Amino acid sequence: MEIKTDFLVIGSGIAGFCFAIKAARHGTVAIVTKKEQIESSTNYAQGGIAAVTGEKDSFESHINDTLTTGAGLSNEEVVRFVVTEGPDRIRELIEWGVEFSRTEINRSSVFDLGREGGHSHRRVLHAKDITGREIERALIETAASEKNVTIYENHFAINLILESKITGVDQDNDRCVGAYVFDVDNNIVHTFTASFIMLATGGAGKVYLITTNPDIATGDGVAMAYRAGARIANLEFIQFHPTCLYHPEAKSFLISEAVRGEGGVLKLKNGREFMDNYHAMKSLAPRDVVAQAIDMELKKSGDEYVLLDITHKGKDFLTKRFPTIYEQCLEFGIDMSRDMIPVVPAAHYICGGVAVNALGETSIDRLLACGEVACTGLHGANRLASNSLLEAVVFAHRSFNRVAELLPHIKDKPLTIPPWDPKGATESDESVVVSHNWDEVRSSMWNYVGIVRTDKRLERARRRIEMITQEIMEYYWNFKITRDLLELRNIATVAKLIIECAQQRKESRGLHYNLDYPRRNDAEWLRNTIIQKKLT
Repeated sequence: MEIKTDFLVIGSGIAGFCFAIKAARHGTVAIVTKKEQIESSTNYAQGGIAAVTGEKDSFESHINDTLTTGAGLSNEEVVRFVVTEGPDRIRELIEWGVEFSRTEINRSSVFDLGREGGHSHRRVLHAKDITGREIERALIETAASEKNVTIYENHFAINLILESKITGVDQDNDRCVGAYVFDVDNNIVHTFTASFIMLATGGAGKVYLITTNPDIATGDGVAMAYRAGARIANLEFIQFHPTCLYHPEAKSFLISEAVRGEGGVLKLKNGREFMDNYHAMKSLAPRDVVAQAIDMELKKSGDEYVLLDITHKGKDFLTKRFPTIYEQCLEFGIDMSRDMIPVVPAAHYICGGVAVNALGETSIDRLLACGEVACTGLHGANRLASNSLLEAVVFAHRSFNRVAELLPHIKDKPLTIPPWDPKGATESDESVVVSHNWDEVRSSMWNYVGIVRTDKRLERARRRIEMITQEIMEYYWNFKITRDLLELRNIATVAKLIIECAQQRKESRGLHYNLDYPRRNDAEWLRNTIIQKKLT
C-alpha cells in the first residue's frame, strides 16, 4: 500500500516530535516509529537539557564549555546559534506542557538548575531525574492534538527511496521521495512518499555489548542514509557514559551525571578517590576523561567496577532530587544514602552521524536529519553533558523553518514508485543465525573498538565485521524480513562505519583514544572524517 503525506518523520523522540508538531501547520505528517511512540532514547534521558537561564550564567560561558569539551572539532558558528537560540526553545517546550523542576529562592519560584561534567555553571533544566520522560509525555500529548499528525507504531523503515532509482537517471543532487516501511504487526511492507523526509531515529548504542541505550537504538537512520549515499561524519567519536549501574540483574540502567554534579565522588573499591590524578575538575571532568580514567583504573586493578559515593548528601535530598535512581538502586539492594553505587562505563551517545548543514539538510535533497542520528558540528569530538536535547529542539526548529520556506515553491512531478519486491525470499527456520551474529557484532565492537583502541584491535574488528556482514546479507536476500533481521543488518552497517572512521583518524582526540597515536594532532586532524557510499 502506498501512503502519501507531505512530511514523513522517521522516529518518535524529541527531534521527531518537535519537527512534526510544527510541520503539521503546513501539511499532513506521518510519524513512523518501529515500536511504541513513547519508546525512544529521549524517554530515557535522566539528566536534563542545558540552556542559559540562570542570572549568573552567560551565553559565552556555555559556548566556551561546549567548545572546550568538543576538543577542537566543534563548529563555533553552530555552537553559537544552538546556545543562543536555546532559551526560546525552552520557552516553547514549557508552552507545550513540559514541567521542569523549580525551587524557591527569596520567595520566588525559579528553575532548579543542575550542574554536570564540563559545565562551569548550573544550567541544566530537569524534571527531577526523569527529564526525558516528562518531555516525551508533553510532546506526545501535543502531537495527539494535531489533526494533521498520524503516528504509525510498530512500523520499521527499511530503506529510503531515491528519485534516481525510480527514474533510472543518475542525478548529481539526488532527491529522497520516501521510504519502504515494514508493518511489523501485519507483516507487510508499505511505501511511504512525502515532499520532505526527516530522519530522527536516535542513536546506535546497541552496536556495543554494554550500553545505556534502549533496545531500539540500532543505528537505523545512519545505516539507511549511508545506503542511500548520504555523507556520514565522525562516527569514531562514541561517548561512553562513565557511570552505568553495575549489577547482574540491572539492564542498561544509567546513573545520571547529575549525581556527580550534586557532589558524587568516584572511588576505587578500597575507598580511594582517583579522579584528581586525571583532571583538575576531578569527578566533574568531561565524560571522555572520566570514562578513560575508569577504564584505566579497572585494567590496573582487575576490578569489575568502581564506586560512586554520594552518601554524604543524605536520604532526604537524594529521594527528592533523584527519586527514580534512588528507587531503582533500592530494588537492587543499594541504598544510595548509605551505600556507594557500583558503576562501569557503557556506550551512551554517538557524536557523529549523518552530516547536515545549519538547517538540518543532508547531502541528499529533501532528506533532513535531526537529533542523535545527525552530525551537526555542535559536539565535535565529545558531547558536553545535556547538550543533546538542546541540539534536537534547536535543529528541529531550524529544519521546520527551512521546509516552510521551500514548500510553496515545490512543484514535483508525479512518480510511479514500484512496490517492495521481496525477490523470492522464503520463511526462515534458522533464527539462531540472527541471534548469533547479533552477539558477535556487539562483542567484537566492545572488545576491539571500545574506550581504548589500537590499530591492531581495529583491524581485527574490521575483518570480523566484514565476514559477519557477508553472512547477514546472504541471509537478508534469501529470507523474508523480520524486525530482528533489519536491526541486525543496521548494527552491522554502523559497526563497519565506526571502524572505518576510527581507522582513518591517526591521533587521539576527545572520545577517540588510540594507544598507537596517543596525542592530539591539530596539524593534520583538525577536521571531520567523512564517509560516503558510491552508488552504482
